Amino acid sequence: MSKRSVICTTPREHGGRNGVRRGQPEPSGSGVSVQRVQEIPPPSPAGPRTVMAPSKPSKKSAGHGKESEEYRQRRERNNMAVRKSRLKSKQKAQDTQQRVEELKEENERLEAKIKLLSKELSVLKDLFLEHAHSFSDNGHPPFTENTASGQGSNMEQ
Repeated sequence: MSKRSVICTTPREHGGRNGVRRGQPEPSGSGVSVQRVQEIPPPSPAGPRTVMAPSKPSKKSAGHGKESEEYRQRRERNNMAVRKSRLKSKQKAQDTQQRVEELKEENERLEAKIKLLSKELSVLKDLFLEHAHSFSDNGHPPFTENTASGQGSNMEQ
């Protein structure tokens, strides 16, 4: 891309934009001074280009080198914060792992209890059915759920 010159024309008595002169005035016979100002590149096809004024130095480069006391203090505080954060994260992971182990153990105990209770239920069902068959063999009507609920309701009355 080629650069082009921009010529600014202002009345001589004002001395340019906001009273500030840029560049050297060129002689002109019309009472208007012509000045050459900074060359700027033509606009790009991607859109207009904005020229930004120089900004103040950032905090990082504000005259505080790596040897300054303030920089060392900030680094030390940051290092301590990072250490604390990592320890906290590690502790949280350990706590979570411990909780997982506790829950696995509890789950195993509960599953063992389920098996035990299932076996107990099976034994009690077998005993009940055995008793029900022997009861019906002695001349009593066979036991069914309907007669059991009917007998229970008669007893309550």
